[in-house]
Amino acid sequence: MSEQRNSRGPDADTGEVQGTTCSETALSSAEAAHRLTRYGPNEVPPEPRAPVWRRVLQQLRDPLILVLLVAAALTIATGDLSDAAVILLVITVNTVVGVVQEVRAEQAVLALSAMSAPAARVVRDGEERSIPAVDVVPGDLVLVTEGDIVSADGDVLAAALLLADESSLTGESVPVEKALDPDASRGTVSAGTVIVRGRGRIVVTGTGADSALGRIASLMGAAPGLTPLQRRLARFGRVLAAVIVVLCALVLALGLVRGQPVEPMIVAAISLAVAAVPESLPAVVTLALALGARRMADRHAIVRRLPAVETLGSVTVIATDKTGTLTEGRMAAERLWTPRGEAAVLGTGYEPEGQVVRDGEPVTAGDAPDLAALLRAAMLCNDAALETPSDRSTEWHALGDPTEAALLAAGARLGLDRTTLDRELPRMEEIPFDSGRKRMTTVHRRPEGGVRVACKGAPESLLKPYILADGPDLVARAAAQAEVLARGGYRVLAVASADHDAPAEPPGTWESGLSLLGLVGILDPPRSASGTTIAACKEAGIVLVLITGDHPLTARAVAERLGIASGDEEVTTGERIRDGTAGELTGVRVYARTTPEQKLDIVQAWRGAGHVVAMTGDGVNDGPALRRADIGVAMGRRGTEVARQAADLVLADDNPATIVSAVEEGRRVYANVRRFLLYALAGGTAEILVMLLGPFLGMPLPLLPAQILWINLLTHGLPGVALGAEPVAPDAMRHPPRPPEESVLGTGLWPRILFMGAFVATVTLVAGVWARETGRPWQSMIFLVLGATQLGVALGSRARPGSLANPFLLVAVGVALSLQAAGVYLPALRQLLGTEPLSLADLAIACALSGLGHVVMRVQTRLWPERQRHVASVEPSGPGG
Repeated sequence: MSEQRNSRGPDADTGEVQGTTCSETALSSAEAAHRLTRYGPNEVPPEPRAPVWRRVLQQLRDPLILVLLVAAALTIATGDLSDAAVILLVITVNTVVGVVQEVRAEQAVLALSAMSAPAARVVRDGEERSIPAVDVVPGDLVLVTEGDIVSADGDVLAAALLLADESSLTGESVPVEKALDPDASRGTVSAGTVIVRGRGRIVVTGTGADSALGRIASLMGAAPGLTPLQRRLARFGRVLAAVIVVLCALVLALGLVRGQPVEPMIVAAISLAVAAVPESLPAVVTLALALGARRMADRHAIVRRLPAVETLGSVTVIATDKTGTLTEGRMAAERLWTPRGEAAVLGTGYEPEGQVVRDGEPVTAGDAPDLAALLRAAMLCNDAALETPSDRSTEWHALGDPTEAALLAAGARLGLDRTTLDRELPRMEEIPFDSGRKRMTTVHRRPEGGVRVACKGAPESLLKPYILADGPDLVARAAAQAEVLARGGYRVLAVASADHDAPAEPPGTWESGLSLLGLVGILDPPRSASGTTIAACKEAGIVLVLITGDHPLTARAVAERLGIASGDEEVTTGERIRDGTAGELTGVRVYARTTPEQKLDIVQAWRGAGHVVAMTGDGVNDGPALRRADIGVAMGRRGTEVARQAADLVLADDNPATIVSAVEEGRRVYANVRRFLLYALAGGTAEILVMLLGPFLGMPLPLLPAQILWINLLTHGLPGVALGAEPVAPDAMRHPPRPPEESVLGTGLWPRILFMGAFVATVTLVAGVWARETGRPWQSMIFLVLGATQLGVALGSRARPGSLANPFLLVAVGVALSLQAAGVYLPALRQLLGTEPLSLADLAIACALSGLGHVVMRVQTRLWPERQRHVASVEPSGPGG
């Protein structure tokens, strides 16, 4: 089965193309399809590497980092250089992690495309020579042969059985025949496409920006904007800054009214402002994103931009390409029909392993002679070959036309051997396939003498009375079955044969008097993981839409099979979009025969309707839409370099199931950000309330500035950052995505913050009043209880309480609580913070009160669980949009 046969027929050497063809080793079409030339006049250049200073500057422009920089400036103004150093350390860590992640992702993507630049065989000055593909210029005469990547746009001057795979540009999964023809679809070739069969000569007409690849590149100028989380946090930062300024001004005014010295009150107000800023938030976000990126790397997904991890968690619409993304990107013969009945072919890819099933039972060539005759003829009338796995790849690959390779795989699964067939029935003559006849015929010598004629082709070209000797009833049955298969999205081939006792007759008589053996239904099958991926996305409330350049019937069949659309839903086409008759673009789920520009329009339409859109794809034609979407997801193995460079996330193993994991990681990040904000803002609220209400309870200055900053450092430091590492909630993928316009503090988080802040402040003030009334050092008691109770709230904020899913948080809380107690007992810290030692009984009371923080946090989590408003469901609006 692995024998590599010459893909040309006996007459190919006398065809129009003469001379030596390209010397580059022929690749399988599946491997070669994703190889593009390196940057040169014929390729879309990758994005230039940004210098380090620009990467650092981009990180520092984050709104939250700007808030931190202001906080650092304020702490420096108070003279508290140690706290300023801590804040600057947080900024430095955040920036370094972000830059390192971007550089690592860029290196990983470059590693995927680290291939030798292919050469091109050109004729210059009457001589054939091999030059780098980047040096091809308009006017060059280029020779192409099987396995070559076309280096530039050009017109076909001569061709012999020339077949090109244009799926990376058009999304059409079936290769296109090329010939000297005024029809542009047949008479031209495009840069980046792959020759899967035959030979040809082309004259170069376009390179660089003037090529099909360059025109698509011109659509990719729009740089990605802010992610949903960045937009939400930017709005939150502006609101929080205004609230902090007002409250700190109020604290300052109240202190001055009560006769407190001006300078200490100014220092206290600034310290309170610093305490109210959740300066650990950027570190929490960065840690959560970095952990998500690492987990996704373990799943073979490369995150090119760190914020992209969270963006997928906010996605409301996934627009996906078909060929090579939802489907395997290779043809498979799935359905067989003979006059005696139907059968199904089971298997993966081009591997010969699999089986043929009829009436629910596996059959072999001996069990089903009609199926054996059908596939035997299809294997004889065939110029493809199957390549066995090698060190370069663990998969079987097609050499030649993928459709013919699918017939070989189907025959092997029935138990037929290609090598044995070629030996028993060697080919004598052939009439090659061409687009006019739409069929191919071969003649083979029989062992007992005479010849066997095998013919395959489109049903409309083969089911003819002058070709078949069968009666009209059988021909009508076959035509009806072919129509059924075509409506199901299959490419249908009819197969016929005849045995003749006499030697080979004149070619004009070969295609007459044949007996119909049956029909074969071929398509690019969905990936095994696509169905479960789409089901998981639907359960998560995400809308799936299919955008492809393939035929509408094929698009509908794949969409129905995978559950993207039902049978009665409309499929709109690129032609209708161009004519303006498609109606509202967000009213349908399946788009067929689309161009790169139209894919861009569809993505923009969904974004304009208020959705967060993810686009998945692998081809050059997907590049602009990948760039324009809120997040682009490219296939790494089959994907083109253009798609990988345009994407935010690259699936190195091409497994669409990784998208579900990415969505889950994104939702975990967002949940942890909200978890931290609840914890940190509740603590900040408590500190402000203590400072506001303390003077009315007989405590003129409840906390000194140094004490406020120390509590802030311990509670917002390690414990706050540790909350960013909380695991995903078990039901994260059973909720719909959050509406894009929703605030990061939406769906009831503000009331919970105020409730917890009021509770912590009440516990602290009660402890302070009790300590003052009993003659204890009340300010130290307030200091200890306020910090310890906040740490209890941190433990109560866990996603999976009672487990060791995030041991870092337990360690962080233990260390912070020890340091909080040290601030009361260690002489050096007592002098720095202005505290007094407490008795062990008082320490026990403070610890017990911290337990109240944990209990109340758990109770309010059960009483007011995370609520999510459903995104408005998107229903197709019927025909016409």
